[in-house]
Amino acid sequence: MMRGMNSQCIDLIYLDPPFNSNVNYAAPIGSLAAGAHFKDRWSLSDVKIAWVDIIDAEYPRIKYLLLACESDSLKSYLIYMAIRLIEMKRILRDTGSIYLHCDPTAGHFLKVLMDAIFGQRNFRNEIIWGYKGPGSPKMRQFNRKHDTIFWYSKGKNWVFNADAIRVPHEGKLVARYDTDIHTGFDENVRQGKIPETFWIEAKGNGFSTVQKQPKQRTGYPTQKPLAILERIIKASSNPGDMVFDPFCGCATTLVAADRLARRWVGCDVSEKAAELVVQRIKQDQPKLLQKFLHRTDIPRRTDQGKLADYRSHKVHLYGEQKGYCKGCQKHFEARHLEVDHKIARDSGGTDHVENLQLLCSHCNKVKGNRGQEYLMNYLNMNKELLKQVKSS
Repeated sequence: MMRGMNSQCIDLIYLDPPFNSNVNYAAPIGSLAAGAHFKDRWSLSDVKIAWVDIIDAEYPRIKYLLLACESDSLKSYLIYMAIRLIEMKRILRDTGSIYLHCDPTAGHFLKVLMDAIFGQRNFRNEIIWGYKGPGSPKMRQFNRKHDTIFWYSKGKNWVFNADAIRVPHEGKLVARYDTDIHTGFDENVRQGKIPETFWIEAKGNGFSTVQKQPKQRTGYPTQKPLAILERIIKASSNPGDMVFDPFCGCATTLVAADRLARRWVGCDVSEKAAELVVQRIKQDQPKLLQKFLHRTDIPRRTDQGKLADYRSHKVHLYGEQKGYCKGCQKHFEARHLEVDHKIARDSGGTDHVENLQLLCSHCNKVKGNRGQEYLMNYLNMNKELLKQVKSS
């Protein structure tokens, strides 16, 4: 879906993706989200070879991070996340921000991954969402009751609406400053303070888990409280801005954005998610005439202008690939190579030269309109079969 979105069309991204928790999630029967389910288990079979090729060719720092992974599960998860975060950076405006919600399972690796994609200099905050809950009396470690949210800006200029998120100072506060021209209380002190980076559950502040907030609870297994999203959206976007959640789930981000007069868009692999978006927003603001566009097709980019016929790039691609087929890696004369889309147009691929490659006639027929990973899997399988035949 993101491949079909225009570059720099989003002002704020919040994502609460899978955490590599090694758990299968499902909403309970009878809940508003009943039918929603997803797996958070990873193996190399979940990874498309085309993703690895992109990382290997264009993001060497990510490649070195993957080499540091101790398990195939973690490596697969990070590849899955990397290829999506790369697209998120492209669609984010230069003044935009991205908030990545995670937990200690893979958070330290995701931090390094975000550094590699968005740049360490654009790291703004590590926010801790702390919540309370029971623990086992036989525990041999501290009770794990917090999530982490990494905030990165895309560039050196970003939106931060400090006054929109101020909170009252706690306890008795005496604050004065003296200068040559003024003596008195700082007006900012009277307005309240900018919150710290630890957002801790307290009575009435909305940061408790949704299990303790029945009016919000949908039954969706990884639902987050509205208070988190409302603070993020107020701080890092303005009314009318576009907010995007690429793992929108039970629509918490979209409900918060709608309340705060932001435009919004979300996507999710679960068909149940689209139902929850409509249900929750209509329940939240029943008096407003809401118009929803629910689409299951791949959007088409309109920011690249009129692209030349993709076949006109053959000479350029031949020089770039030095005459070798991108599939079987054999050398051919130009007349025996054909221009192919790495990502099929049916899957959001465009005619832009960055999405084009040269394949020999045989490889192009094998691949058809499928992804590059199908071709590579086919060729690798044939290599293994040939080895077995020769060894026998």
